[in-house]
Amino acid sequence: MATKVFMEALSPTMEEGRVVKWTRREGDAVKTGETLAEVETDKAVMELVARADGQLLKIAAAEGATVPVGAVVAYIGVPGEVVAGTGSTEQGAVPTGAPGPAVTREVPLPAPGSLVAPADATRVKASPLAKRIAREQGVDLKLVSGSGPGGRVVRKDLDAVGSREHRAVPSGPPPAVEHQRVLLPAPGAPGVAVGGEGYDDLPLTQIRKTIARRLVTSLGPVPHFFLTAEADMERAAEAREALNRGREGEARVSFNDIIIKATALALTRHPACNAWFQEDHIRRWRDVHIGMAVAIEDGLITPVIRHADRRSLAEIGAAARELAERARSRRLKPEEYTGATFSISNLGMFGIDQFTAVINPPEAAILAVGSITPKPVALEGQMTVRRRLRLTLSCDHRVIDGATGAAFLQTLTGMLENPLAML
Repeated sequence: MATKVFMEALSPTMEEGRVVKWTRREGDAVKTGETLAEVETDKAVMELVARADGQLLKIAAAEGATVPVGAVVAYIGVPGEVVAGTGSTEQGAVPTGAPGPAVTREVPLPAPGSLVAPADATRVKASPLAKRIAREQGVDLKLVSGSGPGGRVVRKDLDAVGSREHRAVPSGPPPAVEHQRVLLPAPGAPGVAVGGEGYDDLPLTQIRKTIARRLVTSLGPVPHFFLTAEADMERAAEAREALNRGREGEARVSFNDIIIKATALALTRHPACNAWFQEDHIRRWRDVHIGMAVAIEDGLITPVIRHADRRSLAEIGAAARELAERARSRRLKPEEYTGATFSISNLGMFGIDQFTAVINPPEAAILAVGSITPKPVALEGQMTVRRRLRLTLSCDHRVIDGATGAAFLQTLTGMLENPLAML
């Protein structure tokens, strides 16, 4: 009997995966552990491997298709074995979210002066968006089956409705109609809005779906408050220059490396900020694992520098560069982007002076780092120009109080202003 190949949970938070590429084709011989396909999870592109020896008899999910975890995507068996639903989905299949060919239909046009009766959308359970779309399109919601909670009609139910199947019919004799042949764009293809303005519908990637879900569970439920401090970076800049002197041809220490190291050491002195909120308890971590926000093509991911407080600046720099490179190529392993106890988001390289970052639950805080900018300051009664850095700490008020967060920032700025304090 053929062995089913299931869409596996390739990351701890994965609910569905998108088949990026099949590395084996129907009829190929495969062995246990060999890569069958590349799958885009909510965080990275990972490999789906064979769990049996034999021949790849059938591929049940086309490249580009999004498949829930646990669904069958292929079959492996002995040559000549027949599986249910014969025929490959590779040839001629249209993947989920991909535009298919345009379709020509005969669309009835109402006689001059006649209008389609608006649907009665007030007596059925439907979302506000669904009601608005129904009114605009003349769809009778009483004839639409809802897939939402308790049979509630949602937008996707209306998208599935045929162009004429559930249209409301006005009372009285049907008006005379004429037919016009129109070319309808395929679902997901670029369209043209009323008035001739063009638009593109871009399907959500797995990472963008995850970002959307995470923001909903953070900015709303988590009670944020923000603290901003400014650090004098003159001594840190001098220390960096000294460390990089004579390192031609080697990786150089960056300001980001110094900030990560200082943050990790400050967290060892303020464990209340190195914590997770866990519904019925607060977990304070003894180890410091810094999540470093990295912008990738279609979202954001936070690879983790583990035990950052114990690492040297050179080790932190090497780890940060390697993790960032692998994050941008979507090749991180799940253990490399999970388990952070505190996160840092640095937009200084983009010229951003100050911003607030959104906490990544269950973490209790995140540090937003701006640009290092020369500013006029008063020093010993004299005006002078110094390199300054603004730091904004986003705190979960269920875990961190104002004075606690302020004390952490005070320690952090002290270390940055006097790098010897990090020794």
